[in-house]
Amino acid sequence: MTFFSILFALLIEQLKPLRADNPVYAGARSLAGQIERSFNAGQAHHGRLAWGLMIAAFAVPVALLYWMAIKLGILAVLVLNVLVVYMTLGFRHYSHFFTSIQLALNNGDEVTARALLAEWTRRDTTGMDASEVARIAVETALITTHRNVFGVFFWILTPLGPIGAVVYRVAEYLARIWNEPGGGAEREEFGRFASKAFYWIDWIPVRLTAAAFAIVGNFEDAIYAWRNFAARWQDEGIGIILSSGGGAMGIRLGAPVEAAAELMPADAATVDSINIEAEPALGEEASVRALQSTVGLVWRALLLWMSLVLLLSIAKWLG
Repeated sequence: MTFFSILFALLIEQLKPLRADNPVYAGARSLAGQIERSFNAGQAHHGRLAWGLMIAAFAVPVALLYWMAIKLGILAVLVLNVLVVYMTLGFRHYSHFFTSIQLALNNGDEVTARALLAEWTRRDTTGMDASEVARIAVETALITTHRNVFGVFFWILTPLGPIGAVVYRVAEYLARIWNEPGGGAEREEFGRFASKAFYWIDWIPVRLTAAAFAIVGNFEDAIYAWRNFAARWQDEGIGIILSSGGGAMGIRLGAPVEAAAELMPADAATVDSINIEAEPALGEEASVRALQSTVGLVWRALLLWMSLVLLLSIAKWLG
């Protein structure tokens, strides 16, 4: 059941990608902003209450629909699962940026590549060379793929089913949107719980994704980088994903100390994706070829996940 739900959702998304400005996502953004305005009084417990309310606003309706689908039969459950996976996946939300950047760099058009990267990541790309553009594109692709695809896969495989997938995506969005820079001390306190909650919700998926990168890539280098370099990122989850992904491809990810010092004052949001202590010595500098390597790594990891889901589904049927 779960295997076919994911498979059908992936096929539908390939044929008709869900627009990033669809009504469901727009409603989530609007509700999150309204809840923040109503509850943010600069206290941590206000953030906990707002987070719980936002999660319940999406989880409770899905739980009711899931209960009704179970009562109606297996076909109704399949339809609901496909719909939820389709709505929570984001495999094609960003792929056009990545592909366009790859084409621009292959054609030697660094200006277009920088403009596309700036639109995608919402950061200042002025003065970046092709190598830096490629590196940041690879980093963003790996993180986005994990959070928009593999994390969803894990949670829909749990007994919570579609409820888990919805909770994961909403928790990821709140951890990101309520901790954006520039909000001052009040917002920092308000978003603290959302960040901690997502850390624990994503604790297992992050490590499974890193393990998948290691299995389908250079296993020894991926594990070595994971063990030795992951802690150098401020965000532990991002450090695990980027160190294992970079090691699996033989690519250095993370900015050196000098670049980090230049970027951090201008845009605090970039700190999560920057190696703030030192640049890993393992692997080659990112180049245009690294973008193609990333595509291969992601697709191989996706096939590995799908194979595992299929095996689990077969085991469940036989049981």
